[in-house]
Amino acid sequence: MRGAAAALSLLLALSLLPLALAQEVKGPAVDRIIFRGLGSQDIAEQEIRAGNIDLFFYNLKSEAARALRARGDLTLVEVPSSLVSIVLNPAPAPPGELNPFSIREVRYAMQFVVDREAVATRFYGGLAMPMYTHVSPTDFDYLTIRDILVSRNIRYDPEYARQLVSDAMRKAGAELRDGVWHYNGRPVTVRVIIRPEDERREIGLAFAAELRRLGFNVEEVLLEFGPAIQRVYSTDPRTFAWHAYTEGWARGGIERYDSVGVNQFCAPWLGNMPGWREVGFWQYENPEIDELGQRIFRGEFRDLEERNQLYRRATELCLEESVRVWVVTVINAYPVSRDVRNLITDLVAGVRSPFSLREAYVEGRNVLRVGHLWVDTERTTWNPVGGFGDVYSVDIWRYVVDPGLVRDPVSGRTMPFRASFAVETSGPTGSLRVPSDAFLWDASTGSWRRVQPGTTARSKVTFDMSNYIGKPWHHGQPMTWADVLYPIHQAFEISYNPNKNRIETAIAVTSRPYLETIKGIRIVEDRYLEVYVDYWHFEEDRIADYAALGFPSMPWEVLAAMDELVFGRRRAAYSDTSAMRFNVPWLNLVKELHGRMLVEVLRSFSETGSVPEGVFELEGRPLVTAEEARSRYEAAIRWFNERRHLVISNGPFLLERFDGAAQTAELRAFRDPGYPFAKGAFSGMARRVELPSATAGRLQVVIGSPSRLEVRVTGTGDLRADLFLYDRSTGTAVKEVRGVAVSGGAVAMELTPQETSQLRRGLLTLEVVLHDVRNIGLLRPFAFSVEVLREGAQATATPTTPTGPTATQTPTVAEAGPPGDQGALIAVLLAAVAVALVSLLLLRSRRKR
Repeated sequence: MRGAAAALSLLLALSLLPLALAQEVKGPAVDRIIFRGLGSQDIAEQEIRAGNIDLFFYNLKSEAARALRARGDLTLVEVPSSLVSIVLNPAPAPPGELNPFSIREVRYAMQFVVDREAVATRFYGGLAMPMYTHVSPTDFDYLTIRDILVSRNIRYDPEYARQLVSDAMRKAGAELRDGVWHYNGRPVTVRVIIRPEDERREIGLAFAAELRRLGFNVEEVLLEFGPAIQRVYSTDPRTFAWHAYTEGWARGGIERYDSVGVNQFCAPWLGNMPGWREVGFWQYENPEIDELGQRIFRGEFRDLEERNQLYRRATELCLEESVRVWVVTVINAYPVSRDVRNLITDLVAGVRSPFSLREAYVEGRNVLRVGHLWVDTERTTWNPVGGFGDVYSVDIWRYVVDPGLVRDPVSGRTMPFRASFAVETSGPTGSLRVPSDAFLWDASTGSWRRVQPGTTARSKVTFDMSNYIGKPWHHGQPMTWADVLYPIHQAFEISYNPNKNRIETAIAVTSRPYLETIKGIRIVEDRYLEVYVDYWHFEEDRIADYAALGFPSMPWEVLAAMDELVFGRRRAAYSDTSAMRFNVPWLNLVKELHGRMLVEVLRSFSETGSVPEGVFELEGRPLVTAEEARSRYEAAIRWFNERRHLVISNGPFLLERFDGAAQTAELRAFRDPGYPFAKGAFSGMARRVELPSATAGRLQVVIGSPSRLEVRVTGTGDLRADLFLYDRSTGTAVKEVRGVAVSGGAVAMELTPQETSQLRRGLLTLEVVLHDVRNIGLLRPFAFSVEVLREGAQATATPTTPTGPTATQTPTVAEAGPPGDQGALIAVLLAAVAVALVSLLLLRSRRKR
């Protein structure tokens, strides 16, 4: 009997063994992902129906999205994931000429010639929301600045714009002849660069038509992604290759308290305003916005109230300057085959989440086929220092690299991914002593130096690097502390070594404000990385986010070869502007020719037994021996010989093949036993999340009588609402109520007879901003018209629908992660390389599309 029981136990154990082994398979759900560029949004749906792709990583045009939603036979992930703006060139014209956009009043007038509501309803068919500044109406900071937008009363008012333009142009010495502005006897011409791939074509053409009606001679130039980006962002504004451009931006995830967007879109120091911080170019300058932006970015405030004061002032200045005119937040619709399982999506980024394709699969297949608009363009550049600035490279790269931290795809909070963290802070005004054995890279001596005695910092973040140190790179070599320290050294070298910052000036000057706040780092117990920063935030996870500079994304030997090629041999450049200035290639690791140049460097390193001088000497202890370095060089060379590229990283997939000409890229699952995440580790995050919606009956107020404005709300979770009643025609607020709990499926604003007696007949707007307490990083605004009736009139109850600037926001919901306490994606993973802080910052928020 005992023997039979033992045999039965053995059989049971053997039967469970396959399941146990399956659970221990490392890496993602599928063995391969094949990305293919379709070249057009218009064929995406038919490609899914034909079985050629399983999902599409670029949004459909609005008409196609509405039709697909009506049919309902494919999954449609709809999220507010992209932004559209018009950037204006404010550079002064040469003597004898006039650039109207160099005049602030003319730029501000452009706010009133964009009919945002018409764009949202007519061009996007309701799948967009009007947008008036760099803050989307779905951003948490919309509540911080919405009263500024109301008081400015920005609206479509071409006659008011004409008045502003006329006054400013005459003051500048121009005259209007036969309806056309002339300066020194010649017509004033503006060149508008228009993207034709999507609804921006109509936006650009409408903007050009408004400019003509204002009296400008307009040259329309339609250019697709690569040529447009080259013409606008790689040229000196003084050459006037452009005067206005229809920009598009992809959002990387939920942003609870914005610190990057206000700098990216308003402050010159970060390198994203005309002039782009490139040496020799004319630069747009605004010291006050720079100061405010850097204080917000570096956490130089005492509390939330002071932070909001800084943010509001920066927003006001940004509006006054109007270098960018914001148009809409677009509800992007991503089509997905219903056969796709376990797709994890972000409430803002949609399918562009670092989790999305880790667990996604199609039953019975070990390959996932992903369509995109493009896989490779003239501006698609794979390098972690001055590249990865477009969605086409990043949308693949995010599955090749593992970040140390991510943002939760629902709540927007920073959470551990490959590195857990602990935060210690002295608060906004206190200080912590930096240990005497902490160190930083000293570019003047070319060595790691201990910090000065008495050095202090406001916060310390301790990262557990156990899932990095000793774990494998894709080429089989183990990650070491050398891989952690090299990119940190690289960032300080580019910023503070005069020979290097003269070459990569834009990267250097935009990185320094961040690097100045790094007060020291320390390796503890060969496991922990301590980072001391002069930074504080009222949410501690944001402090960890800020201090995340030591997560390796590429092996040190590849970065060292890149440095030698860029700074030693001067045969390539990290940034596009530096490449143009020195007439060398913009370094791109997926290009075979560039890989061959790097292999040449690696071979010379290997033959001479070279180890980067000083970088791996820490307190007299060498971190890398000549033999270890040679093994690294040879492994990287073998990788290139097998794959013809040098993209080596540490994520769930490795880049097996990249063919830009064929618009394809193939990823292969990284199944190494040392990889820290098993198949299925994130599958619990794939679930449906219902976002709230709002409707109302006919809303009326009778002057002198008590009134109740009730809005019906549908949705799950702990919903709250902020209600704002205001007069859109004058920009004056009537009443606001914040933090109202949704009860019985409704929220309401009560008005007393005293309050209604102050009103006059006409129309008001009731704006209802919904948010789930769990997902507080993402707002859901709706606006309704309110009719004000004369005293003694009888109110009626006729149904109505949302109207106004936020009425069009009614996206269905995607699959997303659980309401965890943290999340979304630091720089889509470029937190891994602290080298080009400018690249890191841009990737944290929005990328060009």
